[in-house]
Amino acid sequence: MGKPKLLLADDHAILLEGLTRLLEPEFEVIGKAEDGRALLKISDTLKPDVIITDISMPQLNGIEAVRKLRKKDSRTKVIILSMHADVELARQALRLGASGYVLKHSAAESLSKAIHQVLKGRVYVSPRISVDVLATVQQPSSHPERPAVVLTQREREVLQLVSEGRTIRGIGNILGIASRTVVFHKSNNMEKLGIRTTAELTRYAFQCDLLAAKEPVFSHPTVPATRATHA
Repeated sequence: MGKPKLLLADDHAILLEGLTRLLEPEFEVIGKAEDGRALLKISDTLKPDVIITDISMPQLNGIEAVRKLRKKDSRTKVIILSMHADVELARQALRLGASGYVLKHSAAESLSKAIHQVLKGRVYVSPRISVDVLATVQQPSSHPERPAVVLTQREREVLQLVSEGRTIRGIGNILGIASRTVVFHKSNNMEKLGIRTTAELTRYAFQCDLLAAKEPVFSHPTVPATRATHA
């Protein structure tokens, strides 16, 4: 029996290469994608056994990619890779059909184990948050829906980029505005939404499907979107 086939998705090329080196001795990396829409397209073509995707990517976030894969009745297992130790985000990912949620800081130690677990039909969550996530995944969300809030176009642009994990400086470069202006718009978002942290901003963007729009809120330069490899 051949090695399990993996599709990796992250908008940072260096991380993609690092994951490939980490996993290739044990698994076969058959494809890579650098945005969410490319992930869906490559998955349809290559039919991997497991997809490992960053939660924050341009055009389509990892959680929404899981939702779309499940709508297609895809049998591919999906592991979300995230820097956010956020129980609500992890729970949402599992509810929508992900089989695993792995924190980036522990990927080197736990990603291989996570892949083997999901291939056996089990759920894997990083130990740091697993107790809280698995204890509540069958319960309704304890967070009430937020009231509708009107954001300006620029505030939506900043919110999207923050949710993609971009830095203040990087957002300024993409939008062509000063860093202090980015901070101003980010602060406006947090005040309007009653949010205190960047993790909560990210969660809000996912919950209101800001990053799941059919077209990006705006265009910004990225590295080439797809790069597939074959054995």
